[in-house]
Order: sequence, then C-alpha cells, then structure tokens
Amino acid sequence: MKKQDALKTVGERFRKWTPALGRNPWWPVLLVLFIVINAILLVDLIPEPISAVVGQVAKRDVVAPRRVINRYRTEQLREEAAEAAFREAAAVAANYVIDPSVALKAEENLAGVFAILRSRQEELGGEAAKLQEVAEAAREDIATRYGLTIGMEVIKEGLQMTLDELNSWEREGRALLSEEMRNERISDAQIDIERARFKDRLEASLRSAGQKTFLAGVVPAVVMPNLSLDWQKVERIREQARRQVQSVYVEQGQIIVREGDLIQPEHYEIMRDLGLLGRRANYFAALGLILLVTLLLSALSLYIYQQYKPLLVKRHLLIWLALIIAISTGLIKCMSLFSWEGMGYLIPTAMASMLVAITLDSKLAVMVTLYLAATIGIVMGQDMKYVLLAMAGGLTGVFSVSRVSQRMDLTRAGLVVGLVNFLTLLAMGLFRSESFLTKYSFLGFFNGLLSSVLVIGILPYAESLFRITSSIRLLELSNANHPLLRKLLLEVPGTYHHSLIVGNLAEAAAEAIGADPLLARVGAQYHDVGKTKRPLFFIENQYGMPNPHDKLTPSLSTLIITSHVKDGVELARSYKLPEEIINIIEQHHGRDMVKYFYHKAVENAGGEQLETKDFSYSGPLPQTREAAIVMLADACEAAVRSMEQPTPGKIDGMVRKIIKERLHDGQLDESDITFKDLDRIANAFVKVLTGIYHRRIEYPGGAVVEDMQGSTPEEAV
Repeated sequence: MKKQDALKTVGERFRKWTPALGRNPWWPVLLVLFIVINAILLVDLIPEPISAVVGQVAKRDVVAPRRVINRYRTEQLREEAAEAAFREAAAVAANYVIDPSVALKAEENLAGVFAILRSRQEELGGEAAKLQEVAEAAREDIATRYGLTIGMEVIKEGLQMTLDELNSWEREGRALLSEEMRNERISDAQIDIERARFKDRLEASLRSAGQKTFLAGVVPAVVMPNLSLDWQKVERIREQARRQVQSVYVEQGQIIVREGDLIQPEHYEIMRDLGLLGRRANYFAALGLILLVTLLLSALSLYIYQQYKPLLVKRHLLIWLALIIAISTGLIKCMSLFSWEGMGYLIPTAMASMLVAITLDSKLAVMVTLYLAATIGIVMGQDMKYVLLAMAGGLTGVFSVSRVSQRMDLTRAGLVVGLVNFLTLLAMGLFRSESFLTKYSFLGFFNGLLSSVLVIGILPYAESLFRITSSIRLLELSNANHPLLRKLLLEVPGTYHHSLIVGNLAEAAAEAIGADPLLARVGAQYHDVGKTKRPLFFIENQYGMPNPHDKLTPSLSTLIITSHVKDGVELARSYKLPEEIINIIEQHHGRDMVKYFYHKAVENAGGEQLETKDFSYSGPLPQTREAAIVMLADACEAAVRSMEQPTPGKIDGMVRKIIKERLHDGQLDESDITFKDLDRIANAFVKVLTGIYHRRIEYPGGAVVEDMQGSTPEEAV
C-alpha cells in the first residue's frame, strides 16, 4: 500500500511538472545543445576495438582514428636528450662543487696513517736496529689500507718521534688538510699538480726541518679529488633538455602498425592511448566526456538562471546562444583533427566571446569564454597552453567590444585580441622553453583578425534572423538618414524636434540609473512615428493653423490621439525596427488618460462622470526601465514646452509633479523603476530641460539672445 501511495505521489508531481516544462522554452534548447555537443565531441572517441599483444603479428593494418601524442617515442627522445645533456654537463667544470664528505674522508685517512705509525712505534720500542724493518711494515700497511704511497724517510721520521710530538703534528696536519680540502677545487686531472703545490706551500710555511720533512711528505699524499656533480643544477639542465623536445604525434589516418608486422611496445602504447584495445575502456572514456559536458553545461545554465533570468523566456535568444556554443565546439573539434600543432592556436574563441558580449551580455560572455576554454582543454588533450590562449583571447574580446559604436570598432577589437594572443603565445614559449610556441606566436595575431572577421560577417545575419538588437544596430537606427527618421523630419518636423529632445532626456536619465542609454535614446527618437499618419491633429505640427479638434467630438479626438500608438507600431513593423524599439513605441503612454478631452467631454455632458477607459490609451504599461523613462521624458518635455516662462524652479516642480502623477496612476508598476531611480531621473530631466528652456534676455528692438551664450543682438536674431 505504501509503495502504491509513493508511486501515486510521484505521478502527481510529474503531471504538475510536465506543464511547467511546456511553459519554459529553455529546457528543449538545453537538451538539444547537450546532444549536439556530445555528438560533436564523441564523433571519433569510440573506434572499433582491436585485439593486440606485444610480440604477436598484427592481423591487419591499424590506423589512428584521431591525433594523439606518441608517449612512448616522446619519452624515449626526451630521455635521450636528457642523457646527452647530462654528458655535456659532466664535462663542464662549472657544474661541479666541493664535496665536504671527501674532506672528512681525507681526514679519516690521515688519522689512520698516524694510528699505524703509533702502533708501529710501540713495536719499534726505541730499537734503532729494527727501524728499517718496522718502517717497511708501516709503509706496506698504509699502502694496503689507504692506497697511499709515502716515502721511507718520511715514515722513519715519524717512527722516531715521541708520542706527544706525533699527536701534536697530527693535529696540525689535520688542520692543514681540512683547510686544503674544503677550500681548493681538486679534480681528478689536477690531483698530482695540486699535491705538488700543496707540498710546496707546506714546506714554505712550516718552521722546523722535521715538520717540513714529515708533514710535507704525509699530508699532501692524503689529498684526493674533492669535486662532485651539482646534482640539482644538472637535473635542471636535464629537465630543460627534456622540455626542448617537442611531443611526437601520431596523426589522424597514420598507420600505427601494418598487417604482418610484429607489435612492438610502442605500437601497443599508442593503441592503448587511442582506446583501441578494449570496448570497455572506450565506453568509460565516453562516459567521462559526457559527465564533463554535463558539468560544464550545468554550471553555465545555473549562472544564466541566477544572473540572467530574462534570457530563459526568450527562446530566440536561447537558440542564438546555443548556436554560438555549438558552432564554436564544432570549430574546436575540427581544428583539433588537423595534424599540425599550430592549428590549435587558430581556434577563434574570441569570436564567440565577442558575439555574446555584443548581442547578449558581457558578463554572460565571460562565462561562455570560460566554458569554451574548458572544452578546448578537453579536446586538445588537457594541454594548458591552449586553455590559457583561449581565456586570454576570449576575455580580451569581451572587454574590447564593451563600447562598440560602429562596425569599424570590431576591426580594432580584432587587432587588440590578436596582440594579446601573440604576447600570450610568446610568453608561454619563453617560459616553457618551447621553440615552436615562440616561432609561431604570430598565429595568435591571425587568430584575433580571424575572430573579428567572423564577427563582422555573422553579426548582421544574427541581428536579422534572431531579432537581436545590438548596440551597433541601435547606432545605425539613430542615424538621421534612416528612412523612417527622414520621414519623421520631412512630414512632421515638430514631432521630430520633440522626439530629439525626448531622446536627450531619456539618454541622460538612463545613464543616471544604470539603464541602457542608447536603447532609451533611440526608442525615444521613434516613439511618436505614428503621428506621421495624421500629423495635423497634433499641436506641435499645426504651425498656427486652425485646430481640427475644434470640429470633432472629444471621444473622436481621443480616438485619433491614442491611435498614433497603434499606427506607430504598424509603421515600425513595416520598417522592420527591432522588437525593443516597437515595445517602447507601444508602451510609452501606458494606460494614461487623455485628460484634456476627458474634461471637455464631461463639460459637454453637463458634469456627468464618464468612463475614463474610453479616454485612455490601451497600454500595455511600460515593462522595462527604458520604456518607463521614455514615457516620463515624453510627458515632461511636452509639459515644460507649454510653460510660458520656464524657470529652473518651475521646471523642477513640473517634472516632479508629472513623475508623481504617473507613479500614483500605477503607470510604472510593471517596470523595475525604484524610488531612488525616480529621484535620479527627475534630476537628470531638470538639468537637461533647464539647459534647453533657460531664461532669455530681451534687448531693445525686440532681439532676444541667450543670456548664457554672451551673443550679440545681431547674432541672436
């Protein structure tokens, strides 16, 4: 029973979840992207398994399905280079250091010589007749035990000393020997010369004849070569020699072993690295790759969900982002299949970064760059140099297009990306002592140029196919030569002038609150294009002509006035304006009431209250901050323009009054405008409007000049 209840609960949750999936456009796009990326990356990862054993005859030709490092041969060449470097280093005297342990050994040998002399001295017992015999025995002991040859006269001198003299001379001899062995560099080739020099120095420094004879005869004989290789230095030389050896690759399509040839360890290791030796290993590799792709896509999706939620409800933008990632992944995979190592330096990661930054969001572009860099690391054999190059070029591309104002700026961005790529490759080549990187670092520059060329070519099609409004597209729309703006200027110049001022107000306000100033300005320039259909019904285009509304009923006048929004939307669509601009046109009056004709209608009805909705715009309310700003700028400009003597105080009061009315009417409820934003918007409006409608000075003769300009009456006419 419990099991049935649990299954029922799961079923109910699934039924509730399924409609939610249908309402969210993101999950099918993510699923398709996941399948496409895995298909691209797995295309050559699961080759046909082969049975092979070292020493057996190959049953058929084995061909490499993809490019892979020949680790066996690479390691062999690196070891050979390291051994050659070791032999060269061993022949250089500068790579040797004085070994303190050799000095200790020499001192031990000297102590042993004196111990033999003391022992034989006791055997001699002061008998002069036995001196020759005992001296020969002592000389033989020294030669046998320590391999030293000491003259008979020297040994006889030592045997005839007192015990105290022998001990005293031993201490002095050990001190002299220690100083010599610890401070002088003595090589095998120079040992005889160094012993002779040491003997000469002793004879010159010792005082008594006995010391000169004995110590100069014993101590130099104990001197031995004290140099040993500086293993740390030599190991660095070996490692540098290993790094100088480029990796040996087995290229795609290259025959690893031919039919009938014996399978060598090198062949076996290559086949194992390619996953050709067992089906289970191939499946594990595929599973690992799928898990990596899952983790990377999950991280990117989580970022979008947390930081860029509006993208999740815009399927066309999601498809565009998925297409960028899929195309970039395909380029990465294709370029990895080429046999030449330099092709990896031409992967245009910056192309994807710049496209996302221009069409979507700069922060999102940074995340896409990191995602693609990780993908490059996976595809290119976990080689960090490709990852670092992708990150350097991609992030530079994001920052280079943050203020793009025209398509020519994309060329400049490509040059910057190319320069950074070049310096990155050069730096890695110098740091890793890889001559190939240094030699072909110029490929990074071509990478940047290639990325910018691709962006310039793709961007216009992306803007058209996916209804994307980039900053470049907005700047093109703001050009006064655009057909619709020309139509506005020629047919309704009053409205055109009004739209320009509203655009300036909207741009200043958007900058003040951190909205998109370019979108706000361009949206304001087009917000009243619908007035071109019936221009004379709007007061700014009447130029002293009779007002046609005087002959119409208030309800009909209201219908004509409010219809300019619908007319503007239709006109904008016919001129293929972006959806963001159309939304601003549609929303710039919200559900505001046409108060003048409403009150006139009430007056005509004898004071009877009428339905306000019949005298209001149909909406919708502004959905974005930019649309809300255009609404407020439109109302404020019209109100201030109608003032007879606008002073800064009057302008400030009028602006804040209008903003307060729109707020209380609920016109701003569906936008993201805050109270702090409204205060900043008001300040921006007042600053711009005060500059436009500032006080003027009237001079004799009726000439009026701007008091802030300092112009002459003649200039002000």
